[in-house]
Amino acid sequence: MKKMTTLTVSAVLALTLALTGCGKSNSGTNTPDATNAGNKPTTNESTTPKKNVTIKMFQFKVEIAEQLQLLVNEYEKETGVKVQIETVGGGADYGAALKAKFNSGDKPDIFNNGGFSDLDLWSENLEDLSDQPWVKDLVKGTAEPMTKDGKIYGMPIGVEGYGYIYNKDLFAKAGITELPKTISQLDAAAQKLQAAGITPFENGYAEWWVLGNHFVNLPFAFQEDPNKFIDGLNKGTEKIAGNAVFENWVKLFDLTIKYGNKNPLQTDYNTEVTDFSNGKAAMMQQGNWTQVQITKTNPNVKIGFLPMPISDDAAASDKLFVGVPNNWVINKDSAVKKEAKDFLNWMVTSDIGKSYITKQFKFIPALTTIPATEEDLGALATDIMKYSKEGKVLSWNWFKFPQGEASSKKFGDAMQGYVGKQVTKEQMLETFQTTWDSLKK
Repeated sequence: MKKMTTLTVSAVLALTLALTGCGKSNSGTNTPDATNAGNKPTTNESTTPKKNVTIKMFQFKVEIAEQLQLLVNEYEKETGVKVQIETVGGGADYGAALKAKFNSGDKPDIFNNGGFSDLDLWSENLEDLSDQPWVKDLVKGTAEPMTKDGKIYGMPIGVEGYGYIYNKDLFAKAGITELPKTISQLDAAAQKLQAAGITPFENGYAEWWVLGNHFVNLPFAFQEDPNKFIDGLNKGTEKIAGNAVFENWVKLFDLTIKYGNKNPLQTDYNTEVTDFSNGKAAMMQQGNWTQVQITKTNPNVKIGFLPMPISDDAAASDKLFVGVPNNWVINKDSAVKKEAKDFLNWMVTSDIGKSYITKQFKFIPALTTIPATEEDLGALATDIMKYSKEGKVLSWNWFKFPQGEASSKKFGDAMQGYVGKQVTKEQMLETFQTTWDSLKK
């Protein structure tokens, strides 16, 4: 297997320190309000209007689909270039849908790529973006997932983090005055919530990625050296079954099932976020990408992040998982790749593009030239930046799994089987191992 780089904890720390510095200054009085379509956006370079040109964009971020379309409308008004967006996500298989697009000949001009294993799978289709003007402004570490042989093939869409999002009012109602940092403390908090008539966890376990990407990331991220452990799995010198970190992780899995909502295997992403936003549960496993939907559903809900502990070591457990969620890439055979590059550059350099990224998408920027304030980003991103500034972050590793999404989906299937009591803990962990062995190079 090819050697892979990673967005290290130190890089994430440097990233968020840079963002925190930016966040202290406002974006300036000349920045137009992204919600005011009547303001003519200001760009950092002249754009020659082009007619009869359409860029096809295929993307997976369902939570920003509406806001992204509004941003594209602004670009179309300014340049005459049309951007046709197709969004596939929210539990749908984006990877399979993207392959189908390419196989059918309906190839998008701009699409998403996660980097690492995903970069290897798609590298022959990707345009080298190393010479683009925004590259010099990337926050340290954010280019690593999309760097191969010294070339950069993708623009990071932002920085994200996840953990347990909790409802502050429901915690107060249950009399929880100290936020849990260990698995024992989390168990005690769940008991208090349940005793107060509050469902502790809203588990969206109908979604394979909630389990097979984000939740299964924990026992990899909590390894002493995640990359060394993954390398050992690839070489056959490490095993999942019997690994102490995986054994502890299953205890957290069991806790969420015990104190979770009914029918978690029928609870999809939208239901999970909506129910949580409306106060039907005190916690859910999600990230700052849910801020837009939470705020839209219930603007008054008070929320924050909790860690996802797998042991009683508070120092080791009090962490959030932070990384680059995905990247914009360009089809190297696109007939409009120049226009596609122009659009991506406009999105991160124009005043209105910057404003949308922070105020509407609620993304923590991956470029040092995009200012962001706590007011712009919301409570969840603010907590991520706080954790990162304190060095309390762990890595994202699912893009390093063999064949990326293929492994994650099989992990998710096995975990759903465990939730449904169709397989035992031992069988689930053994399935992880056989999946890894069958898909690794």
